[in-house]
Amino acid sequence: MPVPDGLEAMRVDAGLARLLGLSRTAVAQLTEEGSVLVDGGAVGKSDRLTAGSWLEVQLPEPPRPLTIEAQPVEGMEILYSDDDVVAVDKPVGVAAHASVGWTGPTVIGGLAAAGYRISTSGSHERQGIVHRLDVGTSGVMVVATSERAYTLLKRAFKQRTIDKRYHALVQGHPDPSSGTIDAPIGRHRSNDWKFAVTADGKPSVTHYDTVEAFQAASLLDIHLETGRTHQIRVHFAALRHPCCGDLTYGADPRLAERLGLERQWLHARSLGFAHPSDGRWVEITSKYPKDLEDALEVLRAT
Repeated sequence: MPVPDGLEAMRVDAGLARLLGLSRTAVAQLTEEGSVLVDGGAVGKSDRLTAGSWLEVQLPEPPRPLTIEAQPVEGMEILYSDDDVVAVDKPVGVAAHASVGWTGPTVIGGLAAAGYRISTSGSHERQGIVHRLDVGTSGVMVVATSERAYTLLKRAFKQRTIDKRYHALVQGHPDPSSGTIDAPIGRHRSNDWKFAVTADGKPSVTHYDTVEAFQAASLLDIHLETGRTHQIRVHFAALRHPCCGDLTYGADPRLAERLGLERQWLHARSLGFAHPSDGRWVEITSKYPKDLEDALEVLRAT
């Protein structure tokens, strides 16, 4: 196709991302593979487009849809269920849904194995998923089992009318003991798997209160106003109070070892929402798993 007038002088990655609906990272990969030609010649991601030039893009074959494998998940408990929603207590080491490269257990696979019918809304492998928890985070997660619930809960998460509460054990003592962190979060400049507070990041707001203070750490009750990836971990690491055990974001490995932690001390404590069928307020709470409870007992004994 000819390059549209509206893309005149734009970078190749930005222009093709707008034109084809791809991410700039995906376009950059296409240029590295020599799959983007302008007037017959290969171009780089930072080259500029000229209106009217002949553009050729060789797109890769679409990936095959991931299959949902019914697989029981050890330790995953059902906290609440009805005709519209099911809430689970997700153990650490379990993903919300299947994804490329993940071969471990999933919440969706566990529910399928337990005989639950999940909403068919959403992409195939994410059917019924209205929010996610990281593999390394335990706690409450809700899944839609009806089409109505999927639509209304997705909207509620987007409009931030869901009350999400996390508990986190962070190193040291945040000052003030209760407060708000308002700092944008974006990709880490040197590590694709990490995030950081960046000037050009997405708006991110975290509210917190100290529940219990120990000599070396503080147990916090956290309310997320936004839901960025790794938001709690990034915000408290930026304050130099990383989650205990979170070596990725700068936690002290000696303290983690003393507390017996092999992951960050972070737990999705409760989830509150207006029920999609009749609007009544539903609040579901998860108790601490053994590894997190044991870490607290160590701190209380010292």
